[in-house]
Amino acid sequence: MKKLLAAVSFVAIAACSQQAEEKPADNPAPATVSNAEVAKEIAQSTIIVDGHIDVPYRLADGWEDVSKATETGDFDYPRAVAGGLNAPFMSIYTPAKFDGTEEAKKHADEMINIVEKIVESAPDKYRITRSVAEVEQAFADGVIALPLGMENGSPIMGKLENIDYFYERGIRYITLTHGKANHISDSSYDETRKWNGLSEFGVQAIERMNQVGIMVDISHVSDEAFWAALKATKVPPIASHSSARHFTPGFERNMNDDMIKALAEAGGVIMINYGSSFLTEEANTYRPKMAKAYEDHIAANNLTDTPELKQEFMKAYAETSPYPYADLSDVLDHIDHAVKLGGIDAVGLGSDYDGVGDSLPTGLKDVTSYPTLVEGLLDRGYSEEDIKKILSGNLFRVWRQVEEYAAAN
Repeated sequence: MKKLLAAVSFVAIAACSQQAEEKPADNPAPATVSNAEVAKEIAQSTIIVDGHIDVPYRLADGWEDVSKATETGDFDYPRAVAGGLNAPFMSIYTPAKFDGTEEAKKHADEMINIVEKIVESAPDKYRITRSVAEVEQAFADGVIALPLGMENGSPIMGKLENIDYFYERGIRYITLTHGKANHISDSSYDETRKWNGLSEFGVQAIERMNQVGIMVDISHVSDEAFWAALKATKVPPIASHSSARHFTPGFERNMNDDMIKALAEAGGVIMINYGSSFLTEEANTYRPKMAKAYEDHIAANNLTDTPELKQEFMKAYAETSPYPYADLSDVLDHIDHAVKLGGIDAVGLGSDYDGVGDSLPTGLKDVTSYPTLVEGLLDRGYSEEDIKKILSGNLFRVWRQVEEYAAAN
């Protein structure tokens, strides 16, 4: 009897097992979500701050309605929405040729006027923002925030009251110099070291920037000026659009390892530039090699240098030796390197869209590409929390500190 009962029990258990296998599970395993899908969700749900986009200077050459799709440039409203970009710093850029002239301040005002025109033309899409809180409110309202950063301090024109003036016009960071030494700072691009760092007025200007609530931007400055600015400022500085010199040896425009570490220790942020020449040594040395090849061609063939001859030579050179564009992995390498040196809190994005011409990396050619970058970060093991720090959290932290210091002083 026991054997019979055991046999019956075995059959029953087997039948139940078969039914369980045939019956659909009540709680099926969730479908795997790809990093690409997660990246799109992060990009659309997070405030993305890009520290440097040159739309105003682009539009100064010819007005385009960037509230609609445009055929030129790297930025417009549809593309920004597609990429999740909702807080691009508009670069109020003044060329070095205006340094020391009345045109410097006039030009900066014209660039700000262009941003105001963008907003006035499409107030339902764009809003100039002057604080972290205003950026967050714009995001909540579904409007793209347009904070302003001044690239080149030459419009200050040696007058501290102009720092206050531009603060009132909306400027929230000032890049101390640009391609040439100005009255504030030496430039990484200028072999003439006028001040061996900062001028006396430059130190005073940083003090006033701290007092009114303007972030100190050390992109473009010489190494000596970087260290002097770090010493002068009472709040963390930023590098609004710089990359790591580790990958471009000898290129002073990028930050070396000691500088990235010091910036991080001061609580600052390096915001990675997307220009290929900022990202790889091959791209960084391409144009100097082309120029040297042209000089050799002229000398070897006893030719006279003319614009037409140079253009013809460079066209032929580019066909046989194409420009070596960087790619997504190169941008990620710079982020990895900065994180390794300074920690996750020290890194942000400063693409330089509309400012570096046709040198943008493959896969990151315009402002639709932020989900691609986020996917790359996910693939490299960055957590969603850390990615959000890179996208905006780190810059917001510095900006809030600058606001708080100004409010107390």
